[in-house]
Amino acid sequence: MQSWGTRSRFDDRDTEAEPTKSGVLGLAAAALGIDRAEPVTHLAALAFGVRVDRPGLPLHDYHTAQLYPGSRKAETSLTRRAYLSDAAFWAALSGDPELLADLHAALRNPYWPLSLGRKAFVPSVPLWWPEALRTSPLLDTLRDAPTLRRTGDSDGPYRFMVDRREGPGPLRHVTPGERRDDPAAPFAQRRYTLRDVVGWTEMLPALHSPQPYPFQKVTT
Repeated sequence: MQSWGTRSRFDDRDTEAEPTKSGVLGLAAAALGIDRAEPVTHLAALAFGVRVDRPGLPLHDYHTAQLYPGSRKAETSLTRRAYLSDAAFWAALSGDPELLADLHAALRNPYWPLSLGRKAFVPSVPLWWPEALRTSPLLDTLRDAPTLRRTGDSDGPYRFMVDRREGPGPLRHVTPGERRDDPAAPFAQRRYTLRDVVGWTEMLPALHSPQPYPFQKVTT
């Protein structure tokens, strides 16, 4: 399970259809041991993009929380929380090589526990991949990553959502947009700015046959 909210307000907690930059940078900060009150300007400067291999199933549930428990003013709040089930994505960051090398090492041995948008959503497989560091452009790296689809999954096009400056140029059917998920201050302040993005779908014929999950060792 995972959840990547950008518009959450009070008791209604949303999720986007793919990982957000703020969510992935929050995961990176946890791996590196960056406190929520510390600046993350160096992380926010990284370019960001996502490839959707399995969109998963959007679901929601309800939680109750009691405000001021044990007091006469105790109130029960009902919250609606959306999440994605059984989704799989590649998320790529591009920028300072030293910072990315440190992050690559930290994902193998994280300082704090990692989560997929919410602390309760712990990854079911390791997020570290030995071949993750690349010298190719962000979009080329996303296009070349092994498929995360499984036997029986769709062999249709893959969906991309990347920073506009990292986009595919004159490719047809590219849809521009904005996401308010670029950290403008330490995470504890919950301040985010708009990020220009482009989205599109694209066939990747070389990846269509489901391959062994790249984080698992294959034995015969």
